[in-house]
Amino acid sequence: MRTRTWHAHARISLVGCTALVLGLTGTLSQAGAHAHSRDLGRETLPAGDGWGSEGSGTTGGAAATAVQVHTVTTWAGFKAALAAGGDAPKIVRVKGVIDPVAEGCASFEAPGYDFDAYLEKYSPENWGLDTDLSGEPADSPEGLRAASAANQDRAIKVDVPANTTVVGVGKGAGIRGGSLQIKGVDNVILRNLTIEAPLDCFPQWDPTDTDTGAWNSEYDAVVVYGSTHVWVDHNTLTDGRYPDSTLPAYFGETYQQHDGLLDIVRGANYVTVSWNAVEDHAKTMLIGNSDGAGATDAGKLKVTLHHNRFEDVGERAPRVRFGQVDAYNNHYVVTGDQPYGYTFGIGASSQLYASDNAFSLPPGISAAKTLKKWSEAPLTAVNNYVNGRKTDLIAVHNAEIPAETLQSGAGWTPTLRTKVDPPRAVPGIVGGRAGAGKVR
Repeated sequence: MRTRTWHAHARISLVGCTALVLGLTGTLSQAGAHAHSRDLGRETLPAGDGWGSEGSGTTGGAAATAVQVHTVTTWAGFKAALAAGGDAPKIVRVKGVIDPVAEGCASFEAPGYDFDAYLEKYSPENWGLDTDLSGEPADSPEGLRAASAANQDRAIKVDVPANTTVVGVGKGAGIRGGSLQIKGVDNVILRNLTIEAPLDCFPQWDPTDTDTGAWNSEYDAVVVYGSTHVWVDHNTLTDGRYPDSTLPAYFGETYQQHDGLLDIVRGANYVTVSWNAVEDHAKTMLIGNSDGAGATDAGKLKVTLHHNRFEDVGERAPRVRFGQVDAYNNHYVVTGDQPYGYTFGIGASSQLYASDNAFSLPPGISAAKTLKKWSEAPLTAVNNYVNGRKTDLIAVHNAEIPAETLQSGAGWTPTLRTKVDPPRAVPGIVGGRAGAGKVR
């Protein structure tokens, strides 16, 4: 079984965290940086580039002094570098691949934890499907699972402070199995990293979730929670070695070990997500995570998504609640290798403006499925192309799925855009430039 052996590769030795003294000062623009001196950590979000450029813009750690520029090669060094200096501007340069789960899931197991015992006690035949597992004692299989999960939670989550840039060095930098928490802060940049989604070692069985029960997992790869001015650029976000298609099933249900790849929630605002490769994941991106969060989310969750390549993502690319979300010049690729539900989810009070995107769909998947209605919320969807042809996504959806009729007109028009490429050119442009290691 994959549940305890998924991180069996050799452990990276701890070499600590060292400071890198930079000879380059000031902030370089993307357009003006020269190949021989370019420092991605000093670059800032260009003016007018999406919601992240609103107001004070997003500069991350560009103003960091030399002592607040760190190069890290281990998870321990990464956590130490992020914590150093509080909210003072800092640049954390990730070199190579860092991995908080390098010793495997077994390293988090509480004494006495036994997965087979868990399956035996809580099987539908023995436990039924009418009672959840809350209230189980600490020494029960569920109690020991929860204790093990708490161990993993402490190990893999890391807080990214305000005024920080986290940037990969070269083309091979990445984070495996960690969860980056951008929570309650302002002014953060993530760039040039391959981020493999955390695999929850200890999902919880909930017998009462649907008529047949379900496995529920934790840990987003990146979560922007109540934060402002965030730029996520030229990263590769993926399930990597462990796509959902490889996960086992227990009690007749997929042993779900993934949560979100990039969720933007709880009053987060002014976020630009650009030039990322988002791959092989089911529940990809929530913008707003609850219909009942209007007190924190109304008037916020302003997010721009542009020039991203979404390939074989099952749903939520994104699913939107409340926010004014601008999605343009993205390429959505469905190969049929993974189950596909929808691309844009229209949720409570959402104001999605989707234009100039390209969709590549295989035979048997209609353009009608690119939209999914969860709540009554008008959207704008114009000048989108499906398999090279201009397609009115709303009209196709309403014709084929009349029970979920969508209304047109998001009620606003984006102004914070730089260059808008012709949709027919988007697959080539984004295919060559989106993702880690492709910053130009």
